[in-house]
Amino acid sequence: MKNKVYLQKITLKDIRIIFFPKNFYEKYSYLGSVPYKDEKTMLHALVIAMDHEAKPKWCPRWFLRFLYLFGNDNSIVRVRNFTLHRLFQKLTKGIRIWDYKTKWTDYDLRISVSAPKYLFDLSQAIELYTYTEGERKEKEEL
Repeated sequence: MKNKVYLQKITLKDIRIIFFPKNFYEKYSYLGSVPYKDEKTMLHALVIAMDHEAKPKWCPRWFLRFLYLFGNDNSIVRVRNFTLHRLFQKLTKGIRIWDYKTKWTDYDLRISVSAPKYLFDLSQAIELYTYTEGERKEKEEL
């Protein structure tokens, strides 16, 4: 007997986020794993650059958030509706932030993106800068 997998229920909060986002995370969440904190970092600049590339000029951002909720279930791995999911993928050109995290030390940042080469290069530059600055600060403390 197979275990049935249930999708999360759509709440009023989810609907509010589509039309009236309150913060950076809610506004750009359709791009995938977006920073929660509102303090501006280089990662936020990467997200804005990815938004500029992913969002067609004629398409309102609320529509992309709508497709992300009803097509992708607000997830980078689940699909609620394949038709809406494919439309979302076509509109955003598959541009997405899969993950970002620090490893081993506080300044070893890893960013995983699906994007054109110049955005990938930007993410690599942010990783290198974060590592270089963190290493420099650590040496100054010694």
